[in-house]
Amino acid sequence: MSPRVTPSPSRRAVLVRACAWSAAIAAPAWLPPAQARTELAPTPSQSEGPFYPVALPTDHDFDLLRTGSASYGKGQPAWVEGVVSDTSGVPLSGAVVEIWQCDVDGHYHHPQDGGRADAAFQGFGRVTVGKDGRYRFRTLKPAPYSGRTPHIHVKVKLDRHELLTTQLYVEGDPGNARDFLWRRLNDAGRAALTRPFTAGANGWRAEFPIVVLA
Repeated sequence: MSPRVTPSPSRRAVLVRACAWSAAIAAPAWLPPAQARTELAPTPSQSEGPFYPVALPTDHDFDLLRTGSASYGKGQPAWVEGVVSDTSGVPLSGAVVEIWQCDVDGHYHHPQDGGRADAAFQGFGRVTVGKDGRYRFRTLKPAPYSGRTPHIHVKVKLDRHELLTTQLYVEGDPGNARDFLWRRLNDAGRAALTRPFTAGANGWRAEFPIVVLA
């Protein structure tokens, strides 16, 4: 049997450098160090509520202030937008984002609300995001209705799988502290779902990033 040869210190150093070089080649250049990667917290879920559409309206695009040829002129126009990503921060291409909300008088397009919603207000919108994960809706700054603080319902789907149902709230609204669903959220949940609406030349604007488990 041949005696086992122990590499000399210089040879061992060469081997260590070679292994390190091979690992560097194998790892993609865009991949950050393991210690630098952080997982994003998923956006908290909340109840769907009673007013998700029984049947989708014929017009259910990104613009809730225009239904067919009718324009809705009440309330305060607002843009709600953001990026849908997974917990690694990767945009979720192909995700479907839906929103629905009441009109300025507090009524939904739903049989349980007695058919009192303004026909000019679309009330429901749906968009499919592209490679950048970005979505955008033109709608109303949320209005209150009996027993609830102003909010917008949000749902995210991918390949027919429902990934998230939640609600978006208006930062600083005095009704939040009295709302039973908002009060159930912890501090992190409130920060994630309660967003500032800022005034601009084209109406109010709110940025609402959505993080889902996918």
